[in-house]
Amino acid sequence: MERVLSNGRVRCPWHGACFNTKTGDIEDFPGVDSIPCFKVRVEGNDVIVQAQKKQLQSHKRIKKMSLKSADDDKVFLIIGGGGAGLMCAETLRQEGFGGRIVIATKEKYLPYDRPKLSKAMESSAESIQLRKEDFFQVYDIEVKVEHEAVSVDTELNSVKFQNGDALSYEKLLIATGGLPRKLDIPGNDLKNICSLRSPDDANYIALSGKERNVVVVGSSFIGMEVASFFTGKARSVTVIGRGPVPYATSLGEQIGGAVLKLAESKGVKFHMNCSVREFKGENGVLSSIVLTTGENIAADLCVLGVGVNPCTDFIQGSGVQLSSKNYVVVNKHLCTNNSDVFAAGDIVEFPLHYNNDLAVNIGHWQIAHYHGRIAAFNMVGHEVEVETVPFFWTAVFGKNIRFSGYNHGFDDVIISGSLVELKFIAYYARGDYVVAVATLNSDPVASKFAEFLASGKRLKKSQVMSAEPVLAK
Repeated sequence: MERVLSNGRVRCPWHGACFNTKTGDIEDFPGVDSIPCFKVRVEGNDVIVQAQKKQLQSHKRIKKMSLKSADDDKVFLIIGGGGAGLMCAETLRQEGFGGRIVIATKEKYLPYDRPKLSKAMESSAESIQLRKEDFFQVYDIEVKVEHEAVSVDTELNSVKFQNGDALSYEKLLIATGGLPRKLDIPGNDLKNICSLRSPDDANYIALSGKERNVVVVGSSFIGMEVASFFTGKARSVTVIGRGPVPYATSLGEQIGGAVLKLAESKGVKFHMNCSVREFKGENGVLSSIVLTTGENIAADLCVLGVGVNPCTDFIQGSGVQLSSKNYVVVNKHLCTNNSDVFAAGDIVEFPLHYNNDLAVNIGHWQIAHYHGRIAAFNMVGHEVEVETVPFFWTAVFGKNIRFSGYNHGFDDVIISGSLVELKFIAYYARGDYVVAVATLNSDPVASKFAEFLASGKRLKKSQVMSAEPVLAK
């Protein structure tokens, strides 16, 4: 694995996580653990590492964390049990916060690795937990499952829950994530029209689609990962998309076209530039789908991958500022217009440093983890700004696409390599500068670009088009 070393840290080429080279501490995400750090000395041509054998048994390390203090009666409440909520709780303990930490989540499971839901759909909730139950007990972090928040009173600093409970707080983090969108069309209440949000959803979809006709509505990341999962498992796999090719908006038509051909070679069928007009069923169970083109497709199972809406309805009327699209508006410190309320992850619009501080919403797993950490710093009084470079990855049909930067509004894509051979670097330009890259079989270029931006540098479009691109592998 060819890692990227820059500015005193090493970055993983696969998922973008960054670790301090002196301490091993994790500094950017995804991930919850740091890595071990050993004493090293050089004698002639030998590099000698000093460590105890038990230290070599694991490549993971939990950072030093404080415990709850009997003298500290402060309550920091976290609504949402995803990556942002968990990372906030852990960072609070790492920063010495000795008060009560409560994570309240409407889910019935402890925080888990959500991206695996669409990549490894048969995984149990326990197998993808980010931390085991004893971790929360050891570090005095309360996790209240099946606790859905229904209202926030910012004058009394109190949150009410659907089960009738209420909890007061000194500081509040809202990190409730997104709710999958439905299709408001005839037949949408038929059985086997599914959204993917929880381990239970994933397990049901995986079981129900075996040897059946599976239709995926939506041709972006979730939809294509579900289609990939069912290749070789379902009787047929069909993808319905509004655009001309998968990922047309997010990655552009060139990469989308290459992935479409790859998927077709695996037996996936596509109906593009259309949408669903109606679901039809027999005895209350889905049997076919009618497209806006008039075509009728056999369907035993339909998985909706048509985006998400922010879970912020319960904040309405609280005084916390929301955008026109119901995202929580936060500043560089992830603080809302109320100094006691912070927000993180998929539900926020935040100023992106590498986008001239313009407000953006980014639903990446890495961003959620990073937001949780930054929010915790500021909840305990540090003034730390959001300065991460967005990074994500997707795995489809045995291939891994990696992406770093922010390409909204890109006006040109320069491809280096071969789309046909599925070995390329795509440079997304906006004006004279490259704002993002996507790669396939070209590691560690995406990580190199992330570190390039993190160092305060800018890559010109003219440099990419020269004979020796700056980020060439």
